Amino acid sequence: MSETITAIERQLRPAFLRRLFHAFLALAVLSGVVSLAGQWLGSRLALGGHSPATTQHEVVLGNDVLLVAENSIRFEEARQSGVASRLDLYLHWPSLDGYSEAARDAFNHVNGSREIIFLTFHKRLTSRDMSGRYDPIYAAVTETGHAGPNGLAMRPFKAGSGFVEEILAVGPPNISGRRFVARCLSAALASESLAPCERDLHLGEGLSVNYRFPEHLLAEWDALDEAISVKIAEMLQ
Repeated sequence: MSETITAIERQLRPAFLRRLFHAFLALAVLSGVVSLAGQWLGSRLALGGHSPATTQHEVVLGNDVLLVAENSIRFEEARQSGVASRLDLYLHWPSLDGYSEAARDAFNHVNGSREIIFLTFHKRLTSRDMSGRYDPIYAAVTETGHAGPNGLAMRPFKAGSGFVEEILAVGPPNISGRRFVARCLSAALASESLAPCERDLHLGEGLSVNYRFPEHLLAEWDALDEAISVKIAEMLQ
C-alpha cells in the first residue's frame, strides 16, 4: 500500500511543480504589466494633458494648410495631421513656443501665472477682421474713454451695444491707417480669466485666427501683434 502511495506522489510531484512554476510566471508577468502601466499612467498624469513632442503636423482647414508643432496644439485629440474644422493652439510668451518641461509652470498657471496666449484658427465668418470693423462698427458703439498703456485708448462700450462688461483697446493708426483693436473683459471678469483680451486677424485664403492674451500684455500690444503675425505666417503653408 505504501509503495502505491509513493508511486502516486512521484507522478503528482512534477505536475504540481509545473503548475506552481506557471503560477509564479503568470504573477511575474502580471507584476511587470502593472509596473509598466503605472509608469505610463504616471508620466501621463505628470504631463497633465500636455505634450512635449515637437513633431510637425499638417492641418488642413478649408483651402488653407497650417504646419504646427505638436506641443503647441492645445487638445490631445487634435494632435494629428489631417482635415479639421478648427484648430486650438497655446503658446508661451514671449518665446511663442509650445509646451516644454522648462515652461511647465507657465502652462499649468502655477501661482496664478499668466504667460500663455491661446489661438483658435477657423474658417472666416466675417468680411472684416477686428481692425477692419473699428471704423464702421466699434467707433459708433464705444465712448471716448481714457488713455491706456503704451498709447492705447480704452473705450467702454455704450449701454445697449450688446457688449456687456467689455472694453475696447484701440491703438493709433499705422502708416496704412490700420489700428490694433482688441476687446477685453472688464471688472471682475478680467481678474477671473487667464486671457481676458481677444483680437482676431484674417489670413490665408479663407481663415481667421482669434488670439486671446493676458491683460498685462496690453502694455506690449505692438510687439505682441507683430510677433503673433510673424508666427502665424511661419505656420501658414
